Amino acid sequence: MSNRDKLLASIADIIKDYRDGEIKKPTPEHVNRWVQQFSEDIQIPLLTEVEHVFQYTYFSKKDVEEYFADLNNNEQIAGKNPGLFWEKANLLNIQQHGHSQSEILTLFGKCLKTQCGISLEDCGSQDGAFIYFDDVLFSGTRIGSDLKAWIQQQAPDNSIVKIIVIGAYKLGEWQCIEGLKKASTNAGKSITFEIWAAFRFENRKRYKNVSEVLWPAYLPDDADLADYVAQENKYPFEPRLPGGTLRHKIFSGENGRQILERELLLAGTHIRSGCQSPKPTMRPLGFGYFGLGFGATIVTYRNCPNNCPLALWWGDSEVTSGPFHWYPLLPRKTYEQPFDLYDQCDWTELWTS
Repeated sequence: MSNRDKLLASIADIIKDYRDGEIKKPTPEHVNRWVQQFSEDIQIPLLTEVEHVFQYTYFSKKDVEEYFADLNNNEQIAGKNPGLFWEKANLLNIQQHGHSQSEILTLFGKCLKTQCGISLEDCGSQDGAFIYFDDVLFSGTRIGSDLKAWIQQQAPDNSIVKIIVIGAYKLGEWQCIEGLKKASTNAGKSITFEIWAAFRFENRKRYKNVSEVLWPAYLPDDADLADYVAQENKYPFEPRLPGGTLRHKIFSGENGRQILERELLLAGTHIRSGCQSPKPTMRPLGFGYFGLGFGATIVTYRNCPNNCPLALWWGDSEVTSGPFHWYPLLPRKTYEQPFDLYDQCDWTELWTS
């Protein structure tokens, strides 16, 4: 088996449960069709880095199940008597868009019943903490929107809210907490917010040199990219200094990271240039309001977030022309939203933090 075939098979195996039952199971042929959209000479290096990154940032169903099963006996969250804690806990199901919370609650409920003998229906009390489950916190806007509505309409005057996720990006985490504190004060309530995450990823501007997102160290020579960068005046791109030591070994090294950043940036710029009047939040490296895009690499078995580079999830395999003429590696399931969550944030405050 050639190195290329091994890489194709390995990536397909890593993402084998992606949207299981909703789309066709990823195969080496599927991965190959995606990577063939890039220059031939870069395909092997690109596959090599994608394989490495996904080994760290693709969360399979098994990964998610194990994380939420372990919560039952996590003393930092549930204390010395987890059964009593969870019996008193108020498990929120208030997500306005998407289904991750309800699915996680179902999964957690099975573990709770097995390990503590408690059903979800048994949980809840006036003196119990409130629990908000989700898989990953990216910008924090969805979690913030859900909880702000709850604060205004349902939350008691005094309470503790524990936001429990598998992974969190530090900029979004900070913004989410600050926004919720403000919402609580404005509502005349005293609510304490905590975020629990197994992994925290750096993406704050002041720490860009050790960022754990796709944050290019330089811009490749490309006319479309130059035009795009020239149009951004409010939140212009600032390159990182290469060689920083990361807490999480997401990338194989500086060379592999730069290959991934360059190729996904160029592909995303090409995709974006084919769209008529794209939203400002639609950026080559993922939806966001900063620089070239969010640059997330975390994907769960449930879905690929739009904070990831466009080249991973944009497009339609059945379309042969137009803006959706791009074959996605991780076809994204979208949800209709009545407003753009990004527009609800104070982005000037975010960008300077």
